[in-house]
Amino acid sequence: MSRPTEPAVVIVPGLRDHVAEHWQTLLADALTAAGRDVHTVPPLTRDRLSRAAQVEALHQVIARIDGPVVLVAHSAGVITAVHWAHRYGGEVTGALLATPPDFDSPLPEGYPAPEELADNGWTPVPRNPLPFPTLVAASANDPLGGFARIAELARDWESRLVELGAVGHLNPASGHGPWPRALELLAELPQD
Repeated sequence: MSRPTEPAVVIVPGLRDHVAEHWQTLLADALTAAGRDVHTVPPLTRDRLSRAAQVEALHQVIARIDGPVVLVAHSAGVITAVHWAHRYGGEVTGALLATPPDFDSPLPEGYPAPEELADNGWTPVPRNPLPFPTLVAASANDPLGGFARIAELARDWESRLVELGAVGHLNPASGHGPWPRALELLAELPQD
């Protein structure tokens, strides 16, 4: 009996989109080099803050894939993936949800205000269990989401919580580029 094909990997960036030195970009490059089928949700050219537009962009990527999918989401990309899962579901075998923001609390200066997030459909963030296995990777000192609040989200989504330690928002601004642990966590998700 032949081994089933590994699911396609869909990278779901946050609202600040693609950065060359971001771990998601580096992970996509490494997986592609290893022969994996990798797709990245493209940046929006308009309605960038629209949750509906972000969810639709993710849906369009997934709809073009024939077969199972694993999601790798970061920051607001996590919230996009959660909204997508509650609206569409689909042939997703699992998801790595890294450092989701707490959109129910005010974010630091320079980020959208709670009213702006609400007006664009981001809140309330769905709290129902997700329809596929998920790992929520949470930072102890993420400026966009306190650990206790992110642990609540993980519990509500019935996700396995992975404590990363003090890694900030796990992005280049907090001193992180490559994140080798992403490959390990990805391998822990169901692959068929």
